[in-house]
Amino acid sequence: MDLLPIRRAILSVTDKTGLADFAKFLHEAGVELVSTGGTKAAMTQAGLPVTAVDQVTGFPEMLDGRVKTLHPHIHAGILADKDNPGHMDTLAKFGLVPFDLVCVNLYNFAKAVAAKAQAKAAVEQIDIGGPTMLRASAKNYHSVLVVPSPEHYPAVMAALAAADMRAPLELRRQMAARTFQTTSNYDAMIADYLAQAVE
Repeated sequence: MDLLPIRRAILSVTDKTGLADFAKFLHEAGVELVSTGGTKAAMTQAGLPVTAVDQVTGFPEMLDGRVKTLHPHIHAGILADKDNPGHMDTLAKFGLVPFDLVCVNLYNFAKAVAAKAQAKAAVEQIDIGGPTMLRASAKNYHSVLVVPSPEHYPAVMAALAAADMRAPLELRRQMAARTFQTTSNYDAMIADYLAQAVE
């Protein structure tokens, strides 16, 4: 679809720069907000209503936070092709709700490396759920708007405001390209670190 209505968003960010303003913009436009731990806390503190991910999945965060968003209630909602009736029927069959916007930025692995953390500690700063959501939403840009960094908030808000909270296809494609660039750079940084790490 050329213009994607934005009705439901999941936000999970390490860098909370501009988060409150961006989330407020979405909320005031009637967008349902879903979020994880620290991001949810920041938005709640800003006075915004937020649904916790564990309320959506029916499972608590587990394994010291390693598993939060890796669940069909999240990823089926991100990966469903809204132009495919079969996909939408499957969501309805299992009581799954699609997402229209995914706002994620990643654990700061570079900071752990710069601090010369031991390998065991450094690998805990390798984000798994974040890149998975980013890649899923970027792959499905025909049905999802992905926002991989706070630097994009102003342009995204301007584009949505100009189109009555509908995301143009070209914006979605551009954000998908930036997202794959982000995850590619992130993985390259991790690969370089592991190739040289000393246990």
